This record gives sequence, structure tokens and C-alpha cells, in this order.
Amino acid sequence: MDTETNVDEKPRQGWFGKNLRRNFLAGLLVLVPVAIVIFVILWFFHTIDGILQPIIRLFFGRTITGLGFAITFVLIYLVGVLASNIVGRRIIQFGEWLVCKLPVLGQLYNAAKQAMSSISGLSRTKAAFREVVLIEYPRKGLRSIGFVTNEIIDSEGRKLTAVYLPTTPVPTSGWLILVTEDQLIRTDISVDTAMKMVISGGIASPPELGARVDGSQGS
Repeated sequence: MDTETNVDEKPRQGWFGKNLRRNFLAGLLVLVPVAIVIFVILWFFHTIDGILQPIIRLFFGRTITGLGFAITFVLIYLVGVLASNIVGRRIIQFGEWLVCKLPVLGQLYNAAKQAMSSISGLSRTKAAFREVVLIEYPRKGLRSIGFVTNEIIDSEGRKLTAVYLPTTPVPTSGWLILVTEDQLIRTDISVDTAMKMVISGGIASPPELGARVDGSQGS
């Protein structure tokens, strides 16, 4: 009698363990992406909201959560309205001309403007991000996603490729490195797909990567 009871309990325990693991993993697959999205939204909100909080404390004597974000959103919209008409566009162009005359700030402003235009898709000129590549960075054996931005010839006549390595989840910050052709691993990934991979931390990745780590192009 006892033997039969033990035999019946073992299948039930095995079924319970498998069912518990399956449901737990299913819950993780749903909650982890949601948690990442919420984290990015909260980080973005607090970062933008904190920009004007010192001015808000100066006027109101205390921090008002959300007011800085709302004011920043309204200011961005008003600048967009201003840039959409002829008079406002002339004023902004004059301001940009003054900034570009400054020794260091001018180069920083132009670089930031080109990067934002490329990322936002509003640029009417040649795309700043030409191609998606993989680079062995930050150490040997690891691969990082990079965007080809330019090609430069050094004093010895060698071609160097300028590659921008974005950070996750905010691709507007990153590193610029110059590499030779043999250090590039070319891919067939589009810029939009690679940008989604960077922002999502790899969650929104294609099922297959059209490149091989030995540097040869995938099929």
C-alpha cells in the first residue's frame, strides 16, 4: 500500500516541478521586457525632469516632481513651432551661426546636431550612419555593435574607418574609434534594426546575424 502511494506521488511531484518552472519562465518573459521599458521611461522622465528642478526650487521653494518635465516638453514644442516658420528659422540659423563661431562649442554643437538628425531620421542629407558593423571591443573575444560614420586616410595612406559605438539604452552617448579594415566585421543588419537592439539591450534582436566572428560575411 505504501509503495503504491510513493509511486503515485513521484509523477505528481515531477509534473508540479515542470509546471512551476514553465509558468515561472513564461512570467519572466513577460515581466522582464516590461520592467526594462518602465526603467527606461522612469530614467528618461527623472533625467529630463531634473534639468529644471533647480530653477523650480528657486521660484517655488521646493521640488515639484513632473513640472520640470512638463516645462521641458512645452519648450521643445515651442522651439519646434518656431523652427517651422520662416522668421523663426532665420532666428535659429542666426543663433547657430553665432554658436559655430565659438572655438570648441561650435564643433560640439555641429557634431551633436548631425548625430541627432541621423538618429531621428529627420536629416535630408546623406545618412551619418552608413553601415552596421561588429567591433572586437572592449576586450578581445567580445563584440560590440558599431555604426560606420566616415572613412579617413592616415599619413601613411592607410584607410581608417570611423566607427561610433553607442551605449545602451541611450544611443546618443558612446565612443568614437578608428579601426582598419581587418578589424571590421561587416553585417547585413539595417541601421534601424541595430538601433532597436541597442535601445532594448538586445531584446529586440533579429533571429539570425548576417555576420561571422571570423570577419567573413554570413550568407
